[in-house]
Amino acid sequence: MKKYSYVGISFIILVFGIIFIPRIIERVKKDTIVKDTRMSAGKVTNGKLAYIKINEKPKKIPEFAFLNQDSLLVTNHDLKGKVYVVDFFFTSCPTICPKMTKNLVTVQDKFKDEADFGIASFTIDPERDTPTRLKQYEENYKITDPDWHLLTGDREDLYDLANRGFNIYAAEVPEVPGGFEHNGFFALIDKDGYIRSRYDASGNPIIYYRGTVSTEEKKDENGEEEQVSILIEDIEKLLSE
Repeated sequence: MKKYSYVGISFIILVFGIIFIPRIIERVKKDTIVKDTRMSAGKVTNGKLAYIKINEKPKKIPEFAFLNQDSLLVTNHDLKGKVYVVDFFFTSCPTICPKMTKNLVTVQDKFKDEADFGIASFTIDPERDTPTRLKQYEENYKITDPDWHLLTGDREDLYDLANRGFNIYAAEVPEVPGGFEHNGFFALIDKDGYIRSRYDASGNPIIYYRGTVSTEEKKDENGEEEQVSILIEDIEKLLSE
């Protein structure tokens, strides 16, 4: 009888978790959003916001430093003391990015007079998305908040921030429309740089907010409910903390 190595099995499980778990939460491929997430597990609840914990410790956003649409260097330290939303996008995206950006404009307009609120949108196509191109994108979508930073920089740093820093899947996939895949999530960051979210009906953190369904649509073609309205509610909670 063969003796199985528990060390080997544990290693395989660990590798599977590192490589695949960030990708199976939600994956955009072509025009279809594939979901396997607590975000779809019943109606989310109101109340005190959760900290997202890794190894029982609240998850803090990683260090970053990128150029914004005005060619100014922006780091995570510049956003400390603000409540802000993070997303990943690219300006030539033909599918979900326009929806996400329009939803963030709705959020922007809600908090236009709030000095302690901001947005950080990171491109996953830095070769084309230069500060000049991001500035044009800003004008096209009527982005007016001076604390909404459209950020670009080193490709490896951007992908590391998405896939490892936030576990928000992003990849270059030439065969799909636009040439890139990425999650349609919004991450909510508190004033101290921690990722926060509300709990779902089962008492688990939803982790991220669905950014691809507008408040006007209410539900998408797959029956998934919009979460922009609850994101706005939760921003208000963090601003009041």
